[in-house]
Amino acid sequence: MQHSDSTVVGTAGGTILSVLPNLHSEDVLKTIILATVGAVVSFLISLILKLLIKKHKKIV
Repeated sequence: MQHSDSTVVGTAGGTILSVLPNLHSEDVLKTIILATVGAVVSFLISLILKLLIKKHKKIV
């Protein structure tokens, strides 16, 4: 089954326009803050694990 570009664009546009009235600025701000915290924690954990693995390989 083929979809034309106008069908895809119309569906995406309709979805976005139906979601926009339900978004509140507090929700968007909370999402941005949580995404930032998650990225920072993930980065720090990866650095710590890399450091621990490097030390472990020197010992063994």
